[in-house]
Amino acid sequence: MEVKILRKQGLSYRELSKKLKKAVNTIIKYCKGGEFGYKKRPLIGSILDPYKEYIQNRIKAAKPKWIPAAVIFREIQGLGYGGKIRILQEYMQSFKFTASPDVLVRFETEPGQQMQVDWAHFAHKGKRFYAFVALLGYSRGAFVEFVEDMQIDTLLRCHENAFEYFGGITKEILYDNMKTIVIERHAYGSEHHRLNQIFYDFAKYHAFVPRLCRPYRAKTKGKVERFIKYLRESFFVPLYATAKQSGQELDLATINVECTKWLNEVANQRIHQTTKHAPSELLNKEREVLAIMHSSYFRSTDYKQDVIYSIVVPQHDLTVYENIERSL
Repeated sequence: MEVKILRKQGLSYRELSKKLKKAVNTIIKYCKGGEFGYKKRPLIGSILDPYKEYIQNRIKAAKPKWIPAAVIFREIQGLGYGGKIRILQEYMQSFKFTASPDVLVRFETEPGQQMQVDWAHFAHKGKRFYAFVALLGYSRGAFVEFVEDMQIDTLLRCHENAFEYFGGITKEILYDNMKTIVIERHAYGSEHHRLNQIFYDFAKYHAFVPRLCRPYRAKTKGKVERFIKYLRESFFVPLYATAKQSGQELDLATINVECTKWLNEVANQRIHQTTKHAPSELLNKEREVLAIMHSSYFRSTDYKQDVIYSIVVPQHDLTVYENIERSL
């Protein structure tokens, strides 16, 4: 309005420019019907828009669990998404509840030195499954087998399947307070534990040293604990959500087939945040120093599944095993 009034009073474009401190071209443009300032740009759709409904459905199907953005990213890439993961992470953040991060301290070991073992519990439509999880300390190579129970014979067979998968046996294997392994801690004095005789014979047969982490100190075997969290979030929850969306039920055979595929194509191929290498890459180096499993314990012994577990032997202080040779 001011420009129009001053223009009618006879001021030139140049005089208006000086008075209003605007460029001459801007004054001319406005006088001919233009507007000062920048026009608001029209809203442009996100490259993620075609996949938002799919993402929301996956998040909804997984509740109350959470599917990591890295998993959704792989899935929508298969559907044609060509954008960055950051766009997806920012979008998913609005759907995620806040939780305090787990802090774990990891102790590094030399190639072929240690494997960490633990059980993980899962449930699907009233059915309970157990996952035997083995993780190599150096390479972070992982093996997982889903089973129906945690009995001693199941535990030992899972061990041998892990040895075959990795291509050998580490010098020691770390456990927590598994009932099928530890009968009584400190039964014969400090760090002298009473072990299951069957398990002790199995360890002796395959020439590895069983080691026990201290109770209530899960960080001692933090590598396998962290992997179980990754297994749950990146494998089982997405698989559970897929089964839920399709109305199908999960059985052991299906879970194990999908898990083996996930181990080979995802878990052991990803770049590990700590080592900065893919587990499969470091596993190739670690295999060079693993002890070979020559034969199965079940075929080479008179093992019987109904052996009474109360037949036990003491375990020496774990430091005693530091200099034990591979042949026990």
